Amino acid sequence: MAHEHPDDVFREFLVAVLLHNEAVADRLGLQPVDVAAAILLETRGPLAVGAISEELGLPSASATRLIDRLEKAGYVRRVRGERDRRTVTVELVEGGLDDYNAACEASRRHLAAISAHYEPEQAMVMLDMFSRVTEAYRRATKEVRG
Repeated sequence: MAHEHPDDVFREFLVAVLLHNEAVADRLGLQPVDVAAAILLETRGPLAVGAISEELGLPSASATRLIDRLEKAGYVRRVRGERDRRTVTVELVEGGLDDYNAACEASRRHLAAISAHYEPEQAMVMLDMFSRVTEAYRRATKEVRG
């Protein structure tokens, strides 16, 4: 691997992550975008349907179908606003990501083994890089979708 071109290394990384996400989604009986929505709800807390639609770059009808799938599978629930019953937010149910976490046990174990090769300062640099790569991909995705 040491002689590979950096672009090739990064592309292989992306393919591995995409295939892992697809394998996890398959194991859960979901679509990869469904899993992305569930993770989004875990990291950001309850979100309006429109916010989920916007964050995932989906038309609102597609986001509604996605939420239907997650609700049917027992991962999320819709909650109507107390003051304005027309507002609906989506939240994870208690233990909603237990199956996801179980499906990711192998990746967590393999990734944890990598940490032995790095100093804490190096890990912080990598986390900063992941954060910057995430933002770059979010911007690029918006450009691709127009």
